[in-house]
Amino acid sequence: MSDTALIIVDLQNDYFENGKWALNGINEAAANAEKVLAAFRERNLPVFHVRHEFVGPDAPFFEAGSEGAQIHHSLTPAEGEPVVLKHEVNSFQHTELKPLLEQQGIKKLVIVGAMSHMCIDAVTRAAKDFGYENTVLHDACATLDLTFNGITVPSEQVHAAFMAALQFAYAEVISTEEWLAGL
Repeated sequence: MSDTALIIVDLQNDYFENGKWALNGINEAAANAEKVLAAFRERNLPVFHVRHEFVGPDAPFFEAGSEGAQIHHSLTPAEGEPVVLKHEVNSFQHTELKPLLEQQGIKKLVIVGAMSHMCIDAVTRAAKDFGYENTVLHDACATLDLTFNGITVPSEQVHAAFMAALQFAYAEVISTEEWLAGL
């Protein structure tokens, strides 16, 4: 597993209760991400934290320099764990993520975080395009209800649709317990 890294995407304060953009199921997703993080740390495997900040005065959430843009305390990076700052949905776009992964010879990614329909989708698809073998832990990801054309889609259905799409061609999509049992 030395060529495997954990990528924790955007588990930041604004996505939690009392944040600017609270997600459905975020506490459960973060608790599962915490279990995976502990497993990586116990095995001295690489962990990469991705943190999003919007630039400009119109930031809907993750405002640069705000408490809401900080990584949630339950997943605080340990010394030596890189924190990749991004300003786009895709964690690879205009960041040092790919060079950092290459420096450590990473070939496989375990992906957790938020939001399922945006940043998790984008990083997983981009990673596959770059040749990484991906595993997405579906119960360590969260999202919210979406509205389109007057129709509200519940978060559970948004999440399921995106996990199903990723599973088709971009990643193995399994539960945290399944992944932990395979260690």
